[in-house]
Amino acid sequence: MKQTNWYKDAVIYQIYPRSFKDSNGDGFGDIPGIISKLDYLKDLGVNCVWVSPVYDSPQEDNGYDISNYKDIYYKFGTMKDFDLLLEEMHKRGIRLIMDLVVNHTSSKHPWFIDAYNNKDSKYRDYYIIRKGKKGGKKPPNNWTGFFGEKAWERIGDTEDYYLHLFAKGQPDLNWENPKLREEVKDILKFYLDKGVDGFRCDVITLISKKQDFKSRFPKIALTGKDAYINGPRLHEFLHELNVDVLSNYDVMTVGETVLSTLKQSIDLVSPSRKELTMIFNFDNTDTDNYFGVKYIKKKFRLKNLKKVYRKWQHGLYKVGWNSLFIENHDQRRSVGRFGTSSKEEYRELSAKMLATSYFLMSGTPFIYQGQEIGMTNGDFKSIDEFEDVEIKNMYELSKKNAFLRPILRKSMFEVSRDNARTPMQWDNSEFAGFSSVKPWLKVNANKEYINVKDSLEREDSLFHYYQKLIKFRIGNSIIKDGEYIDLLPRHKRILAYKMKTDAGEVVVISNFSTKEIKCKLLTKFNDKNMVLSNYDKHNLVSLKPYETRVYECKF
Repeated sequence: MKQTNWYKDAVIYQIYPRSFKDSNGDGFGDIPGIISKLDYLKDLGVNCVWVSPVYDSPQEDNGYDISNYKDIYYKFGTMKDFDLLLEEMHKRGIRLIMDLVVNHTSSKHPWFIDAYNNKDSKYRDYYIIRKGKKGGKKPPNNWTGFFGEKAWERIGDTEDYYLHLFAKGQPDLNWENPKLREEVKDILKFYLDKGVDGFRCDVITLISKKQDFKSRFPKIALTGKDAYINGPRLHEFLHELNVDVLSNYDVMTVGETVLSTLKQSIDLVSPSRKELTMIFNFDNTDTDNYFGVKYIKKKFRLKNLKKVYRKWQHGLYKVGWNSLFIENHDQRRSVGRFGTSSKEEYRELSAKMLATSYFLMSGTPFIYQGQEIGMTNGDFKSIDEFEDVEIKNMYELSKKNAFLRPILRKSMFEVSRDNARTPMQWDNSEFAGFSSVKPWLKVNANKEYINVKDSLEREDSLFHYYQKLIKFRIGNSIIKDGEYIDLLPRHKRILAYKMKTDAGEVVVISNFSTKEIKCKLLTKFNDKNMVLSNYDKHNLVSLKPYETRVYECKF
């Protein structure tokens, strides 16, 4: 089938199903709830939706631990509900992207249950199982995983251990086994034949591991990462999936690429290599932490964000395709982050500014649920109010490690993934219109004034601003094909860039501060060319607090 590159004109909305909309009053979001809000998404203007995992799962990591790839978790609904969701999306001109989680399964998956209990199981080689040291008293090596745990778990009282780079209930799959790779291809075909339009590939750069399984020099985080990130056969495995399956459908893939360099990413998305369509790199969301570790926060500086934008816009120009995002289910909310403000005076102004700043570059923009109304971090007060396995593990680690305790405790609540997972705030009722009963996770108290109902009623709301952004963005060849040029690379408070082609240019100028700032650059543009701004009135020589302007000039 011919690939149409439709994703270059896509605006993708991410749904975290358990927190989006509860249709049956059990406090848990579900697929019928998503279906009930498709007209809302159509009204917003998005033309593609990424749905986080809805597969059958014991939910140790909120669905990223899958026990059956070809069935739906009962609280989300049924496969019949999923088929209806796909049908109703396509009726509205909305494509569906599924979350593909194939670095690991759940420990409750039949493959792993059989492998765990039977040393002669044919599924034993579907997982990474190695003998421990000293008769099984110690793990095979000193690797650590992403949730602050040791990466190996002993199999009963045997000498064997299985690798898990995430929770204990998420054993890593062995991609060296060609039979396992055929199973993954079968999963892809199952959903592509239903009409699914692509996949977001979870932690896809972890699927290949160096096979020496030696201990590495200890690190503060992720000891052994050089052995399990961007492993030696990664490109081979991805190319195989693409050639054998994906190339037969008009679909896109976006890979979650943990700690990947620009060079590694170019290799992943170069069309001639036939691997991934685009990738999520996290350089932008790492601009306010040290070493890519979100628990070690540092002050946000605009110059660091500019550097990231230049790096990726220039690096992938005409050789690959970017993804553009500021939020997702693993990141804290952008309001009050990246130089923006959570104070009510500036909350929506700064959110509009930030949205404009990232949305009009070359790449496919993503919007995370609630981002379009300016939802903020949760108002959690104690560890007991959290549900995420990651923060619970980190909290326990902080109790055991005196060195890490002050580092982790300082920002633990603020950076937790649960901040992005609080229930969607549809209105100001007791449970925010998400459910008729107490939800699985605490509703943010600011649903009183941050909610969809209010946003739809106010013409100047963030929601309506996103509508304008999306309408301007979709089909704009200057943005899609343009070269990114940083107009004020050294300015500490203003981000200004243009996307330029032979046909014209789009210029974005944004003030990342609470102060009015003079900007000589403004004198070069005529107000009649201004197509978007978050202020009604404008100064000819200065930008108001968090002001953003977009100019379009066609040649």
